[in-house]
Amino acid sequence: MDFESVVERHRREIQVHCYRMLGSLSDAEDLTQETFLRAWKSRDGFEGRASVRTWLYRIATNACLDTLARRPRRVLPDQLGPSGEPGGPLAAADLPWLEPYPDRLLDTGAPDALVVERETIELAFLAAVQYLPPRQRAVLMLRDVLGWPAKETASVLETTVASANSALQRARTTLRERLPARRAEWSAGDPTAEEAALLKRFITAYEQGDPNAVARLLHEDAQAVMPPYTLWFGSRDAITAALSLSLDPAAPTCVGRFRMLPVRANRQPAVATYLRRPGEDGYRWFGVTLLTVERGLVAAMAAFEGTSPAPWGLPETWPAEGFPTP
Repeated sequence: MDFESVVERHRREIQVHCYRMLGSLSDAEDLTQETFLRAWKSRDGFEGRASVRTWLYRIATNACLDTLARRPRRVLPDQLGPSGEPGGPLAAADLPWLEPYPDRLLDTGAPDALVVERETIELAFLAAVQYLPPRQRAVLMLRDVLGWPAKETASVLETTVASANSALQRARTTLRERLPARRAEWSAGDPTAEEAALLKRFITAYEQGDPNAVARLLHEDAQAVMPPYTLWFGSRDAITAALSLSLDPAAPTCVGRFRMLPVRANRQPAVATYLRRPGEDGYRWFGVTLLTVERGLVAAMAAFEGTSPAPWGLPETWPAEGFPTP
């Protein structure tokens, strides 16, 4: 078997599987490499009773389980405590935060067999998955996400079909309890013209430093989280008040001026953000903000400050001539 050519075609879907299991792009990249290394070391023992794809998923799943056994679950700020008020303590916390996944990686070099639906990679789903014990998480991914039969799933996890089915039922129950009640109302699938227009208005409002214009795009009970900060907001009024403090050039709490570029992450609309802080000349990379859209307005914002621009294929600074218009 030409090992490299055979296994390389499955790299992206193995990475997506590891990302779903771990909630971290950086960890998924590491575990994909670990999977291929384990596969290389055990290649002589591969007897062909299963497909190469199934073999790699078996190795990747067990590598993820090894990692999950020694690491805490990844979180978002709203899972840590009640919402706060604008002007409250804003300190970065060194916690295992959930990380976003660029759509450009989902759509580049992926085999025809890899179909990544929003429902299986959106932030709300991944945040709920973090509450599952590792083996329940693995069963859910293999059965409900990948559509594997119970017997094959049990074989990968070296357990009985009855045990695998029991774990799946418990996992489904936990997800029903943890997923947002109105999740079915969120926009899904390919971006719509309405969503594109909303994103354009969102970018304009931020770039003009207009909190009231942002407010007009939010639901009354909109939420905003900002890893790595534990402070989060649970209403449109709180978000608007916080933006008034951070966007007003006359306020001592002003963070500066923003420039934004539309992107997509986790099959959701998103913006790549650059910030020019007070006293600086240029705009530097700030992070990525994912939006949850419900009935034409933003229901949730998740701003990941400090996320590397590399996976997004973007530079560290805003080009002097600007980005080309798509």
